[in-house]
Amino acid sequence: MEKTLKLRTNEEAIKLYGSLDENLRFAEKEFGVHLSARNHVLTLTGAKRDVSRAHDFFLDQLERIRSGEAPKVRGRDAGEKKPEVPSRGEVSFFHKGAIIKAKSKGQQDYLEAIQAHDIVIAIGPAGTGKTFLAMAAALDALKKKQVDRIVLTRPAVEAGESLGFLPGDLYAKINPYLRPLYDALYEMVDFDEAARYFERRIIEVAPLAYMRGRTLNDSFVVLDEAQNTTHAQMKMFLTRLGFSSKVVVTGDVTQIDLPGAKRSGLVEIQTILAGIKGIKFAFLSEKDVVRHPLVQEIIRAYEKHERP
Repeated sequence: MEKTLKLRTNEEAIKLYGSLDENLRFAEKEFGVHLSARNHVLTLTGAKRDVSRAHDFFLDQLERIRSGEAPKVRGRDAGEKKPEVPSRGEVSFFHKGAIIKAKSKGQQDYLEAIQAHDIVIAIGPAGTGKTFLAMAAALDALKKKQVDRIVLTRPAVEAGESLGFLPGDLYAKINPYLRPLYDALYEMVDFDEAARYFERRIIEVAPLAYMRGRTLNDSFVVLDEAQNTTHAQMKMFLTRLGFSSKVVVTGDVTQIDLPGAKRSGLVEIQTILAGIKGIKFAFLSEKDVVRHPLVQEIIRAYEKHERP
């Protein structure tokens, strides 16, 4: 397989290739590919997976250079720590010069499902990386030009509260509900870069109610906190899927905040959509929790307490 990366100026090439092309030689050894730099074009040749990994790596560094940051591609200078690279067969992404990858078997299966299916529904407890990994996959698809935009959404009303009783204008009312999506985004994208994406409508963060009536083509759409959707909301959301788009639905069925006797749309679709080709359910457990070790113990304790 062969891929190319086009540079704009000599300055870009110098920064990317390194002194005496040391970064190119380093990457050849790390990724197992052959690199050829000529006339502002970097050509990568080798096995498909190796070339894809090396191309993603250099593309990330080039984006850092173009945004005014220092590239993190380094040679083996004395005393300098070797950058981390993904293992063969591992689903991983480069963001901010670092690698984001699965930290458990369940997370790896989840990422592989996102790559292979148009709709993925991830169900699991807090701390299992459902939203974070979906965000990483969305940004990766955007940078690879597999989609034109990212749409992030979640229900705007939780625990029976009404937005009308909150102070401020509409933005002030819904912003607290959407804040977790912004937090996940800013862990992978610098604030200035994210601002440019928002300004150009390449990334959109909106409450679920704003999805009604839309058809989302060429988009990577993430629905977070889906356990708090109703039957009608979930049906509305899933039917927004357009051509060349991907949808990831995440939620924790043990933390449903819907008022009264309303049934969770996330619970229902496990039966309604079972067996449909192109839709994949990814179930995560306390074994996939990547937060503080006590979180795993807390989840186990609650499961034991709530068990009939």
